[in-house]
Amino acid sequence: MVDITHKIITQRTATAQAIVKVGSAETIEAIKNKTVPKGDVLEVARTAGLFAVKNTSNAIPDCHPLPIEYTAIAYDIQEMEIHIEITVKTIYKTGVEVEAMHGASIVALTMYDMLKPIDKNVEISTVKLLHKKGGKSDFNDAKSLNLNVAVIVCSDSVSKGSKQDSAGKAITSKLNTLGLDVTNYIIIPDEITDIQKTVNTLKESKTDLVILTGGTGLSNRDVTPEAIIPLLDRRIPGIEEAIRSYGQDRTPYAMLSRSVVGFIGSTLVIALPGSTNGASESMDAIFPSVLHLFKIINGFNHGK
Repeated sequence: MVDITHKIITQRTATAQAIVKVGSAETIEAIKNKTVPKGDVLEVARTAGLFAVKNTSNAIPDCHPLPIEYTAIAYDIQEMEIHIEITVKTIYKTGVEVEAMHGASIVALTMYDMLKPIDKNVEISTVKLLHKKGGKSDFNDAKSLNLNVAVIVCSDSVSKGSKQDSAGKAITSKLNTLGLDVTNYIIIPDEITDIQKTVNTLKESKTDLVILTGGTGLSNRDVTPEAIIPLLDRRIPGIEEAIRSYGQDRTPYAMLSRSVVGFIGSTLVIALPGSTNGASESMDAIFPSVLHLFKIINGFNHGK
């Protein structure tokens, strides 16, 4: 099975369709009048569909078990066709597209089974996903934003050349995956003056996003928060909390990190842990949804 432990939990919705075609108008009338010998076709098939949605992971090997929060099954009878539409919702790390399609397929198969004694020309067609929402791709505004991005590695050992940077490269890789190019990659020592000078220079050059890695712990040389906080015009506690909450679910040491996020003018500054895992997990926690901030500061009003 695919590893989804790095994903965040969001509300996921998927709607799927299946179409059952019958061989005669009499079959449609029997369904409507509930005179099919095997019983009420629509209601029995609906029940089968509900069970199928909840048991998808038992039937499809690579599907993850997940909580099904909502399932709706609707029918639309059009001449000699029964259009089945299933909507499934969950609040989880992965989507419910397969659950919706599995449910639609089982509803259709149940109808086939119940109708075959009275109609030898029943067929199933067009099992497909109609639409879905809630995954990470729904929150990725990166390609439309054209952001100027910088990554700063705050590390005495890396700046001296006695250690290779991996956290900054991990951050850069994740940004590239989202469609963002890093225009400045800078390595500096753990010094308040160096950190502040570098961030201010980037801000003056109209850099949209500055991500720092390193110096957010509690050792004597961890001074990134002390350097960044005095520069911030607006701090964003919700993003900081999201980083620590995500990390705490994965390691009990995440609570010791002092990640800082806020705006200096129109430049978003994000200070992340210096460990590769800490930096990588922090990126997973807040990207790409954090990029929505740039739409907000440019006047996006959520449709109001």
